[in-house]
Amino acid sequence: MHNSKIQIATIGGGCFWCVEAVFNQIKGIQKIVSGYSGGTAPGKPTYREVCSGLTGHAEVIQVTFDANIISYKDILVIFMTSHDPTTLNRQGGDVGTQYRSVIYYHTPEQEKIAKEVIKEVSPYYEDPIVTEISELPIFYEAEDYHQDYYSNNTEQGFCSAVITPKLAKLRKMHANMLK
Repeated sequence: MHNSKIQIATIGGGCFWCVEAVFNQIKGIQKIVSGYSGGTAPGKPTYREVCSGLTGHAEVIQVTFDANIISYKDILVIFMTSHDPTTLNRQGGDVGTQYRSVIYYHTPEQEKIAKEVIKEVSPYYEDPIVTEISELPIFYEAEDYHQDYYSNNTEQGFCSAVITPKLAKLRKMHANMLK
């Protein structure tokens, strides 16, 4: 038996439903909470407010993981290869600052690793990576109906059209990391 080494990562790569669905498949992930971070509007934002693009918040997930099973670096590599980190404020049909590619670090070590991962994966992309790397500001948990969205709505049009193909790509690229 090993002592667990619990850590938290906060990342955003477009719609939080997509990013959450990807990390629900990964070994070592203990908990995922969809939410909002990085905005300037006062108070806890609502989904409607964040979607307006006026609050400055990004849709993000907060991932609790056991670093003895999966490293922070591996989480970031999976993240960087499961969305398009080269499009500014956009993922597919989702457009706006709330859909930006972002890594919010919790410690200086996480900041260092984030910069290293971006440098390592950059050659695999034709365009420059535009992923923001910032210290975690306040994280706000999203409304209950956003939590575990894909698992609860697999037949919904957006899920089958957008998320299911992302999961197929994940299975192909990171099969060794799957639960």
